[in-house]
Amino acid sequence: MDKVAVLTHTLKPEVISTLLGGELPVSVIKNNRYISLLTSDALVTDRNAEDNFLDHAIQAALTDETRSVILTGPEGSGKTTALEKLVVGWAKGEHFQNFPYVFHFKLRELNSLTGTLSLETLLLHHYGNVPRESLPLIRKNPAEVLFVFDDLDQCKQSLDPSAHTLCSDPSQAASMPCLVASLLRGSLLKGAAFVVASRSTGSLKFLSGTMVEVLGFLKSQREAYFNKFFPDPIAAGKARIHMEKTLGFYDICTSPRFYWTVCSVYKSLMDAGAKLPETLSQLYVNILVHLIQSLSLNEACSREFISALGKMASHCLLDQHSSCTEEEMNSFGFQQFLTSVGAFLQVHGDPSESRVFSFHSSLMQEFLLAVSVFCDNSTPGGAEKMLEKHKSHAKFLDLFLSALSEPLQRRPLESLLGELNSDQIMDFKKWFKSNSEQTLKGFHKEKHQHCFHLLHQTQNESLVKEIITPSARIGISYGDLSLQDCVALNYVITCLGELEQLNLYHTGNLTEEQAEMLAPTMTLSRKICLSQSSLSAGAVSHLASALSRGITKKLDLSHSHLGDEKFKILCTGIRDCKLQTIQLAVCNLTEAMCEDLVSALTSGSSQLCVLDLTFNDIGDQGLTKLCKALQSPLCKLQDLQLHGCKLTAASMDSLSAALCSGQSELREVNLNHNTIGERGVEALCKSLQHPLCKLRSLKFFDSDLTGSCCPHLMAALMSEHCSLSELDLSVNDLGQEGALQLCQALRQPGCRLEKLCLQRCELTEPVFKELSSVLTSGTSRLKSLAVGIHAVGDQGVKHLWDAVAHPSCLLEELDVEMTGLTDACLEDLCAAIRASKTLKTLELRNNSLTDASVPAIVEVLQDSDNMQEMNLKYNDFSEEALSILDECDKIRY
Repeated sequence: MDKVAVLTHTLKPEVISTLLGGELPVSVIKNNRYISLLTSDALVTDRNAEDNFLDHAIQAALTDETRSVILTGPEGSGKTTALEKLVVGWAKGEHFQNFPYVFHFKLRELNSLTGTLSLETLLLHHYGNVPRESLPLIRKNPAEVLFVFDDLDQCKQSLDPSAHTLCSDPSQAASMPCLVASLLRGSLLKGAAFVVASRSTGSLKFLSGTMVEVLGFLKSQREAYFNKFFPDPIAAGKARIHMEKTLGFYDICTSPRFYWTVCSVYKSLMDAGAKLPETLSQLYVNILVHLIQSLSLNEACSREFISALGKMASHCLLDQHSSCTEEEMNSFGFQQFLTSVGAFLQVHGDPSESRVFSFHSSLMQEFLLAVSVFCDNSTPGGAEKMLEKHKSHAKFLDLFLSALSEPLQRRPLESLLGELNSDQIMDFKKWFKSNSEQTLKGFHKEKHQHCFHLLHQTQNESLVKEIITPSARIGISYGDLSLQDCVALNYVITCLGELEQLNLYHTGNLTEEQAEMLAPTMTLSRKICLSQSSLSAGAVSHLASALSRGITKKLDLSHSHLGDEKFKILCTGIRDCKLQTIQLAVCNLTEAMCEDLVSALTSGSSQLCVLDLTFNDIGDQGLTKLCKALQSPLCKLQDLQLHGCKLTAASMDSLSAALCSGQSELREVNLNHNTIGERGVEALCKSLQHPLCKLRSLKFFDSDLTGSCCPHLMAALMSEHCSLSELDLSVNDLGQEGALQLCQALRQPGCRLEKLCLQRCELTEPVFKELSSVLTSGTSRLKSLAVGIHAVGDQGVKHLWDAVAHPSCLLEELDVEMTGLTDACLEDLCAAIRASKTLKTLELRNNSLTDASVPAIVEVLQDSDNMQEMNLKYNDFSEEALSILDECDKIRY
C-alpha cells in the first residue's frame, strides 16, 4: 500500500477552517498544534499517566485478542482529528506497522453512496490508494488490515447486523451500510482490526470491543492549547484565565473544537481592545455578530436568514434529526441563502448532488432558535410556547432567552438585525419573573439552581434583587453543586450583598475549584453549613480565607471527616475572623490538632465562643493542651462540647484548673459519653465551688458515674459560689442513696439549679417522693426535670403529679418517659395540668396509656392556657384514637 499517497491524501485540505467548525484536522496536524486527548480514566487515576492519553490508549487496546476499539465522546471532542493523526502516524511509520493496510473512511461521506457495491469496489474506487494486485493479499490475510471508521453515528441507515443480510465475499455487491455492518460483525474479512469513532449514542449497542471514552481537554491541555494558539504568552494567559473563570465550568469546555471558537473570538476582541464576554450567552452574541458581519447582508435579509436558521433549529430539535436535506432547507426559507450557510452550518455533498446540512453544535443551534424567537413578529407568548414545545430537547434555550431579554445583552445583535420584538421580550420577562418567584418559594434545589443560572445569564443585578425577595427560600440545602452551579449561585449572592445561610449540607466532594468559585459567597454568608460533606484540602484553604475576610459567625462542619491536616489549614482562618460558633462533631480530629486549635483560640483576634468537638478522639492529652487556651485571657470560649472524646479522670484536673483560673469564660461543658468516674467528678466539683468559676451547665450523660459521686455533687450544689443552673446525670448508676443526697442539695435555698436530668439512673419510688417534696418546698428553682426510664409505675409518678399541682412548684418541663404509666394515672395527670400555672411541656413517651385516656387528655390540653406540648409517642393507642389526638395541635404522637 502506498503510504506516501495515503499521507498526501490525508493531509490534503478539502475545505477551510470555520469559526464554528473548528480548526481542520489537517491544519492541526500540519501546524504541530495537536494535543493528545485524555480518556475518561484520567478522572480516576493520575491525569498525566501515559495510559490516560488517547493515542496510547488505542495502541494498548488493539491487541491480538482485541480487534476492535470504539472511541466515544461528544461532538467536537477531537475524535476526528485523533483518527486522522493515527492514520498520518501510520503512514509516517510511527506506529501500527504490523498493519500493511490501513483504510480510513468517514461514514458521513459514505452516505452519498447509494445502490450496491462490493468491498473490493469500495476499496479500489472510493479509497484510491490500494493497487488491484493487493486485493488477493487482503482477502488471504485480513489480520493485516486495519479499518478506521469515523462518524459511525452519522450513518443514515442502521448498522446493526440484525437489520441486514450480511455478506462474506469481498466481491459480493451490497448496500454501503450492509458492507460496514458485515465488516464490524466479522462475517466479511474476518480477523480484520477496527478503530471506530462515534458520539455517545444508544443506537450502537451492537458494537463489541474495547470502549475508550474520549474526555477531551482538562486544565493542562487547555493551557497547552492557549499557548499554541496565542503567540504572545501574556495574551494566552489572560485569555485562558478569563475563559476558566467565565466558561470553564461547562461540559463543552473539554471540546477542542469549542476552544478553537473561543480563542478565535477572544483574539478578535483582544485585538480590537474590546471587553471579553462574561457569560456563555455573551460569547454566542459575539459569535453571531461576527458571522452575520461576514455575510455582508442588509438588515432585512440578515433577519430573514436568522429566522430560517431558527426554523431549521426547531425542526432538528423536535424531530431529533442531526441534518436536513436541501428540500427541507428550502421549506425553512433558505432559497436565497444556500450559498451563505457555510459559515453557520456543516455542508456535506457536492452542489451537483444531494447535499445535507447540519449544525456544528447543539449550543449554536439553541442560540439561533432563541434569537429567532425574539425576531418573530407574531402574537406575544411565543417564547413560553417555544420553551414548552422544546423542553425535553433543548438544554440552554431558556438561558439564552433570559440573556437576550436584557437590552445590554442583545444590543450588538440589534445593530445588525434591527430592534427585536419588544412584545415578545416583555411577555417572556413577565413569565420569567413570575416563574422564578414561584420556584424560589419551593424546596427543589435543582429548580432553584436553574433559576440562578437564568439570572446569571441576564447579568442584571437589579433583576436579581427584584426576583429574590425575603419570601424566597434560598437557605435550603444546595449540596452537591456542579462547578457551573457554584458560579450561578455566587453571582446571585454577590448581587444580593449578603446571605443569612449558605447551606451546602451533604456535599459529596467540595473541590478546590468549586470552593474558589463560592469564596465570595462564603464571605457574604452569616452561617455556612457543610455538615455531612467532604472537602478537599484546596477547598478548606478557600474556606479559611473566606472566613478571615467575611462576616461568617457560624460554621457547621460536623460529620465532614476533616482530619488533622485539613483542620490545620482551617485554623489559619479561625485565628482572625468573626466566627463565633464552629461545629466539628465527627471530623476525625485527634490530639495532634490541639496545638493549632490553641494557637487560633489565643490569637487575640479570635471571637470563637462555641466549640463543638463531639466524637473526636482528642483524648486526655488533647484536652490538657486545650486547657492552656482556656486559661488565656485571649480565649473567649463559653461553650465547649466534648461529647464522646475518649476522656477520663486524668484530664479533669487540668479542666478544673482552667475553670477556676479566673481567665476562663466557659459557661457550658458537655462531657457526655466519656469515662469521667468519681475521681473526675471530684476534681470538677472543686472548681464548681471556686468563686472564679462561671460554669452554668455541666453534662455527664453516660459518663461512668455512681452513687459515690453524689456527695461531691451535693457539696458543689450547696456551695455559695456554685453558679450551675443545668446538670445532666442521665444514664449513670446513681441509685437511691446517691439521688437522695442530691435532693438534700436541691432543697437548699442557695441551690441555683433549674434543669436536672436523671434519666435511667436507677431511681426508686422514695426518690420520686423526695423530688416531689423538693419541688413543693418553696426554695427549689427547678423548672425542668427529666426522670424517665424508671419502672416506678403510676404510684411513683403520682408524687410528681401532686408536686406539679402545688402552687410552689415552678416546673415548666417534665419528662416521665417509660415509667410504667397506665390509664390509672389519668385523674392525677389531668388534675396536675389543670392546677399548674407553669407547666408547658410533658414527655409521656413509651408508656401504657390506651384509648380510654384519649378524650380526657385532649380535653384538658385544649382547656389549658400554659400547656404547649405533650408527647404521647409509643403508647397503646388504636388508629381511631390517633385520629382523635390529631384534633389537638399540642399533642405529638
